[in-house]
Amino acid sequence: MRAVVYEQFAGPAEVRRVADPTPELHGVVVRVTATGLCRSDWHGWMGHDPDIRLPHVPGHELAGVVAAVGRDVRRWKVGDRVTAPFVCGCGACPQCLSGNHQVCDHQFQPGFTHWGSFAEFVALAHADINLVALPDAIDDAAAASLGCRFVTSFRAVVDQAHVACGEWVAVHGCGGVGLSALMIAHAMGAQVVAIDVAEEKLGLARALGAAVTINAASSGDVPAAIRDATGGGTHVSLDALGSPATCCNSIACLRKRGRHVQVGLMLADHSRPAIPMDRVIAHELEIYGSHGMQAHRYPALLELIRAGRLAPQRLIGRRIALDEAPEALAAMDSFPGTGITVIDRL
Repeated sequence: MRAVVYEQFAGPAEVRRVADPTPELHGVVVRVTATGLCRSDWHGWMGHDPDIRLPHVPGHELAGVVAAVGRDVRRWKVGDRVTAPFVCGCGACPQCLSGNHQVCDHQFQPGFTHWGSFAEFVALAHADINLVALPDAIDDAAAASLGCRFVTSFRAVVDQAHVACGEWVAVHGCGGVGLSALMIAHAMGAQVVAIDVAEEKLGLARALGAAVTINAASSGDVPAAIRDATGGGTHVSLDALGSPATCCNSIACLRKRGRHVQVGLMLADHSRPAIPMDRVIAHELEIYGSHGMQAHRYPALLELIRAGRLAPQRLIGRRIALDEAPEALAAMDSFPGTGITVIDRL
């Protein structure tokens, strides 16, 4: 098969031919029809993820068709159209048995612990637990865009922060994660404040339903600007970028008893940010993380898409071919363009 491969961190990535994968007894091989390009892939390429072993094939947001099935798989057959969470569970550890596959003790992560979906085929483990059937109403590119950013944002907004109709929600960073969170919070009936440094991205945020937009590059004190715009601060705030500045701003813009959710990855030099813990204590703030979403929670998300309340396809910015992926991967840290880039020609 053709796949994007790199043999050293931050080194050249290239499309080359490698051996086709075979399914484990409990797994499947999926023919990839579309896969998202995410900043998490860039973090992996840079060497920020200790699970990656070289040489490596990145990619963790995917849609495709089952091409081969392991002997012990019961729920899936060749030809089924599927996606999968980027954090897959083992099904047997205490976390999985409690329904929290997204924090499985023995995680399978395509594109990180194993070779990923920047390829014609990808092998996925524990298929009966981790695969999600795709309805015909969702096309391949939109389905791939769900894989990391949209589902992690869904868990952050719905399952972690429990956003309620009428609440104020701040979203720091209007890339794929932030715009996903904005769209989901808006669908929940929240009033959203979108914060970014690029006017183009703030324009898209307004088009997706943001009630207020703030340019962090020109507004001075960002938390103060948010508190002024919302009459005292937001009920919920999400750091969708993952930097010390956006993390601190997210906590500082909350009203008393507000909820902060960290969605953007905090890796390498950013892994231990300074947090205004005095404010957390005095205002009884709550701090959550959001690390993917379980396969069994997808039906709730897919129903909102089917009903027209969410339209993930609106977040797709560029569609590129597999041969363009190495260059696009290396450019991810510069946050080019708006929306989500999807590889849909493999």
